[in-house]
Amino acid sequence: MSSGTGLFVTFEGGEGAGKSTQIRRLAESLRANGYDVLLTREPGGSSGAEAVRHVLLSGAAEAFGTRMEAILFAAARNDHVEEVIRPALAAQTVVLCDRFMDSSRVYQGVTGNLEAEFIETLQRVAVNGIVPDCTLILDLPATAGLERARRRGATADLGPDRYEKEELQTHEKRREAFLDIAAREPERCHVIDAMQAEETIATAIFAVVEHHLLPRETPTTAAGDAENRAEAAHE
Repeated sequence: MSSGTGLFVTFEGGEGAGKSTQIRRLAESLRANGYDVLLTREPGGSSGAEAVRHVLLSGAAEAFGTRMEAILFAAARNDHVEEVIRPALAAQTVVLCDRFMDSSRVYQGVTGNLEAEFIETLQRVAVNGIVPDCTLILDLPATAGLERARRRGATADLGPDRYEKEELQTHEKRREAFLDIAAREPERCHVIDAMQAEETIATAIFAVVEHHLLPRETPTTAAGDAENRAEAAHE
């Protein structure tokens, strides 16, 4: 990649939007096309952040308030960025992350009623310059997402987590908040209709990411591809 760095792609959306399924499918497609791929998630992704993940999703931190939860998310994110994401990007890897800074803006900021200035300050410290090149927002009505999440939990014999337990109105407000972020940052954010068939969604996601990858090909690679095409045309 000519930029000397990898590509950072994040997946966002409400509960049950299908992020886990689609991020795995994209990783498989990119690897099949010869890219080095790192698949990771938040909260978590590094040893320190995984410890914080358990505290957050279990609800153990809920009693300390949304502000403390936001600080814990930021601490986990910074460890994840410095220990995992930044080194991978420096090695020209395509990093695919299930949730990142936009989830904090939505979950702790919008529906957690924390001041936007506080959230943005936390994010600047946490990401330390590492901002996604491309963010895929999987969008679907909250009712559909929660039903999927419940079915998934029943299949895995798991109860709802800290966020799946919340009111439908809260989940719909988050959906609107993600769409608002996409409208404000259209160059980075791409909204994908998550009510479509799984294969259709995967195709749309790959097309978006491929568009971001093409300008990053090295001049040598691009010239080699052109030469190969020319040779093929003469055969």
